[in-house]
Amino acid sequence: MSEPVRKAVIPAAGLGTRFLPATKAQPKEMLPVVDRPSIQYVVEEAVAAGIDDILIVTGRNKRTLEDHFDRNVELESQLLEKGKLEDLEEVRALAEMADIHYVRQGEPLGLGHAVSVAAKHVGDHPFVVLLGDDIMRKESTLLRDMIANYERTGASTVALMQVPPEDISAYGCAAPENREGNVCSIVDVVEKPKPEDAPSNLAIVGRYLFTPRIFETLKQVQPGVGGEIQLTDAIALLLKEEPVMGLIFEDGRFDIGKKIDYLRATVELALARPDLGPELRVILADICRREGIV
Repeated sequence: MSEPVRKAVIPAAGLGTRFLPATKAQPKEMLPVVDRPSIQYVVEEAVAAGIDDILIVTGRNKRTLEDHFDRNVELESQLLEKGKLEDLEEVRALAEMADIHYVRQGEPLGLGHAVSVAAKHVGDHPFVVLLGDDIMRKESTLLRDMIANYERTGASTVALMQVPPEDISAYGCAAPENREGNVCSIVDVVEKPKPEDAPSNLAIVGRYLFTPRIFETLKQVQPGVGGEIQLTDAIALLLKEEPVMGLIFEDGRFDIGKKIDYLRATVELALARPDLGPELRVILADICRREGIV
């Protein structure tokens, strides 16, 4: 049986230029989705899957990430004095979810580089990588299924999702074989291929589980697409040394790096809340009537 997976790496050093001017003075990971910052959804997903050691890779102007997951004694005292015990319990829980550590990337040289700076913290242990732009519905079992697959096979495992052929150039793309249900072996990966050059329509999205061997392959990677150290290129090298598997899923993901999906996530996650959903449904129905939307 493979070693249990207890470590996670969350790259959070990006500049968030697609959300300017909102991200001029605050990290994009702190933009709220309903009433909590997007990175909190990612941390909660990791904890729910059994992860208890989380490294967040940050950059300049990201201090509020650390503050969010730290204790705030003054706030806690005010909440206690005002009898807001549910709020008090929630803010205290943020500092107790897991052991959360931080390291700076220095400069944004690509996802592969961001993962590489986690090497000393991860050591010789398997670990997951969760991208902050991808948040999952609470009921999603994707990360837990990936961990279960690793613990069963000992193989690095990446999340795969079918996308329209015209969209594959925005992703790393996997060439699969020996598919059984939603699990397959990966024989090749290509970073952001043209649709006519793509080996499949399976995109590598947002969730990865690696053996520590990935750090050795990252050392060999040269700048690729966009002049950055691409994680996909390191996976291609890893394939030459050990198996890499794909776990194919269909739904439950919000790509909140896109403004329209950010809005969709806010609406859908709010609708799922018993304290917000009923009233929001009335508001949306009224908007649809006024705008003539069927």
